[in-house]
Amino acid sequence: MAPVVELRDVDLVYVTGREAVLALEGMNLAVAPGEFISLVGPSGCGKTTLLSLIAGLIPPSSGEVLLHGRPVVGPSPEVGYMLQQDYLFPWRSILGNAQLGLELTGRLNNETMDFVLELLDGMGLADTAKLHPNQLSGGMRQRVALVRTLATNPDLLLLDEPFSALDYQTKLQLEDLVVDTLKQRKKTGVLVTHDLSEAIAVSDRVIVLAAKPGRIKGIFDIPDNIARTQPFFARKETGFNELFHEIWRELEDSDGKEG
Repeated sequence: MAPVVELRDVDLVYVTGREAVLALEGMNLAVAPGEFISLVGPSGCGKTTLLSLIAGLIPPSSGEVLLHGRPVVGPSPEVGYMLQQDYLFPWRSILGNAQLGLELTGRLNNETMDFVLELLDGMGLADTAKLHPNQLSGGMRQRVALVRTLATNPDLLLLDEPFSALDYQTKLQLEDLVVDTLKQRKKTGVLVTHDLSEAIAVSDRVIVLAAKPGRIKGIFDIPDNIARTQPFFARKETGFNELFHEIWRELEDSDGKEG
């Protein structure tokens, strides 16, 4: 089965007025349809930069980024991007915020509006459509951001630490909600997180990155008994702690070698 997104020998160099910095080197990665992967690694290893490359926000210095086998040349409605901050417009209603992507892409009509309302209902937000962001909790606002991301019906979702600003209970609830939603709708996901426990609980694979320059240091397949269990309960599955410590050692080794 052809990958949804693929990086082939990707390098990225940042050039300033004083120097050129190799930010990413030799990135080779393929993500299969319906797969959920997480990127973990030390600060400065290029996790968010990788998402920007996949989203078409920046071009690689060399190599190729492919989406459904086609070169990525810029942002595409086939890719949804959810950030740590919800970036809801305070003057717009929840429904107005949720349909924003459809407005910007010229696809807002009765059918797509019904889809937005269906998503809001599925996220437990049906009664909030006429409210404004300041009337919702942080967790509910992130649900609206997820609805906005899903409303354009992208094949691939990029999630840049979307739960990190939430309290622990809300974070666990949203982990379950996001994973269930992606599986039900057969979406492919790439998550950036600093929370190794979260990465293992939600993913099919965990990709460990090393820094200076950013590169793939290790790839860990998540055992079926963990990957098929809801994230809230996955942490209690057999082998979870052992895998956590194995990946942790890889991260520590990466940090040590980088100084």
